[in-house]
Amino acid sequence: MYEAHFGVPMAGAVVNCVNIRLNSPTVAFLLGHSKSEVVMVDQEFFSLAEEALKILAESGNSFKPSLLIVIADKSCDPGALKHAVGKGAIEYENFLESGDPDFAWKPPEDEWQSIALGYTSGTTASPKGVVLSHRGAYLMSLSNPLNWGMNEGAVYLWTLPMFHCNGWCFTWALAALCGTNICLRQVTASAVYSAIANNGVSHFCAAPVVLNTIVNAPKEETILPLPRVVHVMTAGAAPPPSILFAMSEKGFRVTHTYGLSETYGPSTVCAWKPEWDTEPPIIQARLNARQGVRYIGLEGLDVVDPKTMKPVPADGTTMGEIVMRGNVVMKGYLKNPKANEEAFANGWFHSGDLAVKHPDSYIEIKDRSKDIIISGGENISSLEVENILYTHPAVYEVSVVARPDQQWGESPCAFVTLKPEVDKTNEGRLIEDIIKFSRSKMPAYWVPKSVVFGPLPKTATGKIQKHLLRAKAKEMGPLKKSKL
Repeated sequence: MYEAHFGVPMAGAVVNCVNIRLNSPTVAFLLGHSKSEVVMVDQEFFSLAEEALKILAESGNSFKPSLLIVIADKSCDPGALKHAVGKGAIEYENFLESGDPDFAWKPPEDEWQSIALGYTSGTTASPKGVVLSHRGAYLMSLSNPLNWGMNEGAVYLWTLPMFHCNGWCFTWALAALCGTNICLRQVTASAVYSAIANNGVSHFCAAPVVLNTIVNAPKEETILPLPRVVHVMTAGAAPPPSILFAMSEKGFRVTHTYGLSETYGPSTVCAWKPEWDTEPPIIQARLNARQGVRYIGLEGLDVVDPKTMKPVPADGTTMGEIVMRGNVVMKGYLKNPKANEEAFANGWFHSGDLAVKHPDSYIEIKDRSKDIIISGGENISSLEVENILYTHPAVYEVSVVARPDQQWGESPCAFVTLKPEVDKTNEGRLIEDIIKFSRSKMPAYWVPKSVVFGPLPKTATGKIQKHLLRAKAKEMGPLKKSKL
């Protein structure tokens, strides 16, 4: 896939990285919607591609990819490769040998030409195929190392999948820096620690869910102390300060960024200020949990009132929507004019994220617009409640959503995954303990009135599916009005 990020654009084509965690009907839809001419697939996922192509053929869609390439891997079952070749797929190395070593590739005639396509949603009702340009990718590739202070020869570990916004454009950034790419077939805490110890890893990117795995890894899976400072960039969801604190305690230096597929990955950075060095570590983690200031390659970033488009005051409390514009914002969604019209209303890209602007101009996300809980007319940021709950010693993962409430309209409902070592025999006592802990740490109306234990549903990209939890909370029925 790394090679494809260069070979495909050099051939004048568009690279479309498909998430391996999607199911076959979704993959079939994406292949048909994007009209992908060539399908390249790792032998481990050949059955997924095969099933998707079968669904595509049976759907009545006249489109059919003209070339199927399978990538062999010695660490995988040879039977899968044999099966793929038997079905007419060309083995990747053989495919490369059929090329012309003297091919004179040409750069795009116009830098606005498309370089990549990536789907954030595969629903037929509103396919969100994000189209990126050569110019945007170029700017983001150079912005990343500049913002992160990455030097020539960096050794980078691929914990972030390349199908997430082209690996946040680090695919191309590493080439610019003559960096070394270390790839993992499976991302586990032990594999991360092992690569740091044995391969000289200096940098890696990861969503907070991966950082959570690293900080909570059992002793036998870790190799500590770290042999050097390891730089970590995190984005994809707002990281709880408790996880940032735990990472820094283990010797990782975390840079917190924020962005979307529509902005080529990270487009704001919580730039570290020298005056933070003297603050206690827990305060540092809280300051570093903010989304920060715009990336060097992003032209415009603001927090505005979505109705008037006027910027909110930098008071740290007035909420507005994060909007962006510039060359590191997508060209648009493929074949979806309605979604484009909404996304680019009033000349800005609308993120759908609600935030405040602090007096130092750093922005901080308070919630997705659809995740705000309105209880008795008061707005509650589910994110802020989650950040506090993450500091409870028994909590491994948590997601807070609105549950119907007879008295208040809505009240917070916390879905919690407990740490493996926690004694789960007395759930009632654990719930009492979590509620008591919440009362001591947050305003009374923020305190979750319901706590539910169990694994959290996640998307193919590892993000918690709040809409499913909201539906579950709704099914639980409204909280009855207290007789007291």
